[in-house]
Amino acid sequence: MAAEMNWQQLLNAERYQGRGGPERPDRPNHVQDADRIIFSAPYRRLANKTQVHPLYDIDHLRHRMIHSQEVASVGRNLGMLVGHWLETEGHIAAGAAYKVAGTVHAAALAHDIGNPPFGHSGEESIGRWFAEKFDAPRSIFKGIDSSKWTEFTKFEGNAQGFRILTRLEMYRNEGGMRLSNAVLGAFTKYPMTAATKQALGPESYVGAKKFGVFDAEAQIFADAVKALGLPEENTDGYRWWRRHPLVFLVEAADDICYNIVDLEDGFSAGDLRFEQVEALLGALIQEENKRDQSSYSDYEKVCYLRARAIGKAIDACVEAFQQNYGAIMAGTYSGELIADSALGDAFRAIKTAAHGQLFTAPRKTKLEVRGRNVIRRVLDGILPVFVALERAEWDVDRLPDYERQLVRAVSLDLRGVDNNYAALHAMTDFVSGMTDRYAVEVAELLSGV
Repeated sequence: MAAEMNWQQLLNAERYQGRGGPERPDRPNHVQDADRIIFSAPYRRLANKTQVHPLYDIDHLRHRMIHSQEVASVGRNLGMLVGHWLETEGHIAAGAAYKVAGTVHAAALAHDIGNPPFGHSGEESIGRWFAEKFDAPRSIFKGIDSSKWTEFTKFEGNAQGFRILTRLEMYRNEGGMRLSNAVLGAFTKYPMTAATKQALGPESYVGAKKFGVFDAEAQIFADAVKALGLPEENTDGYRWWRRHPLVFLVEAADDICYNIVDLEDGFSAGDLRFEQVEALLGALIQEENKRDQSSYSDYEKVCYLRARAIGKAIDACVEAFQQNYGAIMAGTYSGELIADSALGDAFRAIKTAAHGQLFTAPRKTKLEVRGRNVIRRVLDGILPVFVALERAEWDVDRLPDYERQLVRAVSLDLRGVDNNYAALHAMTDFVSGMTDRYAVEVAELLSGV
């Protein structure tokens, strides 16, 4: 195991290949990073992507953008509290807490930016479609080395998010948004490629539950983690890295938000009774002297409980970070702050209720069925373009008339598609970048409806 990580490197604010000049003290890079994320088209599209419940006519249910903003808010609070503790312990310089908070805030804003339409079922739908194609490989699928198949058959929104941040958005193929190294490190929950994840297996390390980087962006990530000083490992020739410590805060912010606000949304959608939500959130708050809520509606009571529960969860995660600090900095911590906190049992009860009632609600089930068929129709519909492009030796000008029309009709981006691997990523770039509504529209167009 490598030496313990140090915060001077972990908060490295340099950008892709040193571009962008020195950091401005009056507008630090993590602030600019947050601005770049918020003003990006992929971030805007989150406003029309499902969180848990289908997007329909209840104004106060969350979509992906609202969820991302809430996670960023909780993450900033976690970062500020942990940063202040790091200052008092002498681990970081006085005044550097704002860098910790700002880095977590920016990374949390982007944490879902790579997610496809229709929630996590969209990831599964993309993966299943590609798995069928690789099982009976033909045309463009024959040209892909089998070591890269998992990038598509187990399509991962986290890796797609890293691709958006570092390649597709802003400076295309030249560093993407060129975010600071610290933000990229804090963003990457799974610091390895798909091939490495397969080699490690599912239980080896918390950062190996999934993969977070495609092979196409592996060198960009390797450059960032070298600057950050993350401990590097080698398993049978496969390189991977230990998590950046701030990943645990971004992950905790996400865990806090989706667990707690899923209950609020579940109540608003009519999938959970008030008494259930009150009991589950009350277990997080554990307070004896409650505010007088006799004049509150049930919804207002739930909102109050949600706010108090988030505050309690933040404090519990900060305490868990402090208790596990040595292992976190050594790269050996393989848990989750919310699960290892004093509120772990209460959160496990929330997850049980969510899986038993929210994730099986009729509206959500219908969304997943519809979403799977929509995504399949989209991929089936654009596949002929890439088959024709391969036959044309990747010369867009030689595409047949129909395929040219199709490219124009759906604004299919073929820049840089000059081999089979790039072609498949162009397909996943297109379908994963869609909003729920646009995916339905394109599916209808391509199927002739």
